[in-house]
Amino acid sequence: MTQSDGKPSPTPAASADKAETLKKLRANVGQLSTRTTRQLEASLPWYARLSADERSTLGLVAQNGIAAFVTWYERPSSPAWILSDVFGTAPSEMTRAISLQKALQLIRIVVEVVEEQVPVLAPEKAQPELREAVLRYSREVAFAAADVYARAAESRGSWDTRLEALIVDAILRGENTDALRSRIAALGWKAQERFTVVVGKTPLEPSASYVSELRRTAGRYADDALVGIQGDRLILVLGGLHDRETSLARLSELFAPGPVVHGPEAASLTDASLSAQAAFAGLTAARAWPAAPRPVAAGDLLPERVISGDETARRQLVAGIYRPLLAASNGLVDTLSSYLELGHSLEATARELFVHANTVRYRLKRVCDVTGWDPLIPREAYVLQTALAVGRLAPPQRPAHDRHATRPH
Repeated sequence: MTQSDGKPSPTPAASADKAETLKKLRANVGQLSTRTTRQLEASLPWYARLSADERSTLGLVAQNGIAAFVTWYERPSSPAWILSDVFGTAPSEMTRAISLQKALQLIRIVVEVVEEQVPVLAPEKAQPELREAVLRYSREVAFAAADVYARAAESRGSWDTRLEALIVDAILRGENTDALRSRIAALGWKAQERFTVVVGKTPLEPSASYVSELRRTAGRYADDALVGIQGDRLILVLGGLHDRETSLARLSELFAPGPVVHGPEAASLTDASLSAQAAFAGLTAARAWPAAPRPVAAGDLLPERVISGDETARRQLVAGIYRPLLAASNGLVDTLSSYLELGHSLEATARELFVHANTVRYRLKRVCDVTGWDPLIPREAYVLQTALAVGRLAPPQRPAHDRHATRPH
């Protein structure tokens, strides 16, 4: 006689042995659970260090596993129910309390306890079958545990991705710093200073692993990295960047063709919002400088940003270049203006100002010392020329005593 699945039907004696084994299994579920708990405490040092709630959760998993084995031994079938019968509502608590490796150690202890009791639980002839059933069942439970952890990892990954997108968006909008710190702490962010925002284009058809690869690569060059994608724009928020120039050059290779702009290094999360705004303003204006390096600093795009209507760039040119030149006096503004208007000729400038060419050289060097921009370099001379133009158009700065005067009563 054969069963519907093609296997030989059990003999009456075998059926009687299995019935007796099932009866003993049911009668000893509580004893096996107690033995398992004791063995866990004796064999696994990490188990004793868990909190009472965590030990209770794992103990329940072990008890459910033993009880479910009795049902499975009686009617071996698809293991799909193991997830609910063994792990019940515990997956989230279990995956937070212990790693997959420790979960498999727990399963091994349960299997060992049941195997040790095989001589007590089954007649001699039924013992090989019971041992085989224990091994098959333990395999199914191990696969089910791996599935639990895989699903938990996917869930955490989805949550982390959503949280990361919220953080990047908050940085771009300059959201409250306390809220940002809370979210970043939840994501495991470690960096507390030296934030850099890099923006560029995303690939037309990024692969499913593109963001993960980008985040992994960014992790080699910075203490922390956040990745955000907004339409066709790719945003990197880097914390604790190592070897800034080299790292930015390597990371720019992961962006799609086109300009890649990084904002100034920020000392805090609040400043990171300003860095992001500068980077995006630079990305918008970068088309006006086709020969711009890749990546390019937002501060190197000040003339293009002014032309595109960036008020922050205009203020930077006035405050960082024009007014310091005025304050330095010694004819720096007049000398720089003549030098730029006369085709960058030292001799022509000297004749125009009735001074020696060496005097012009000295004043131009002073311009570089005061502003940080060298008028002898064509690109930097363009920045200085733009600063002169916007500075002359800016409203005059009020004297200090006027700015601090009290309102009349």
